[in-house]
Amino acid sequence: MLFDDSYKTIEDTAEGIFRDKGSKFLAYAYPIRSEDEVKPIIVKLKAEHGKANHFCYAYRLTPDRSIFRINDDGEPSGTAGRPILNCLLSEDLTNILIVVVRYFGGTLLGVPGLINAYKNASLEAIKESRVITKTVNDVYEVYFDYLQMNDVMKLVKDENLQVLAQQFDTQCNLKFEVRKSHLNQVLGRFDKIEQVKLKYLQTI
Repeated sequence: MLFDDSYKTIEDTAEGIFRDKGSKFLAYAYPIRSEDEVKPIIVKLKAEHGKANHFCYAYRLTPDRSIFRINDDGEPSGTAGRPILNCLLSEDLTNILIVVVRYFGGTLLGVPGLINAYKNASLEAIKESRVITKTVNDVYEVYFDYLQMNDVMKLVKDENLQVLAQQFDTQCNLKFEVRKSHLNQVLGRFDKIEQVKLKYLQTI
């Protein structure tokens, strides 16, 4: 199977709402890149919704969609975080967090009712989101002499590489981003330029 170097996420934050028997479910969708971003978002929502009863969430991370977590925040097990995550799975989204803030309306919804409410609130937030496709890119730094400048810049232009930072002096370095599926071709061309050193930095 070919390596899939693209994934779907959302471009910006979005909100959705679902009501049932007096209870109000406010869903907030956020594009995120790491687990470190989750806690500050929850803290901020709790400050904004001081009278809400539950802050349930699910998130999914990394281009290969391998990291995920759910939190029922006091709702019966499997009735909140799991339905939120299932929406992310069914829509094939990653690098996304959905938090559903619940205001209890006085009437118990039961397990099926809760699952339905958390699912529909999440789907509303996704519906309001702008879903985008991103590529999996590697970031490299290339070091070269000033004399190699023309060869390096021609390669950057030919291969349409995205330059993230550059420094030109007698010794030059340039940081660039390249799509994973395009990497071998680019590295092969750099190998043909004398006195060029490449350093892998990260995958984003």
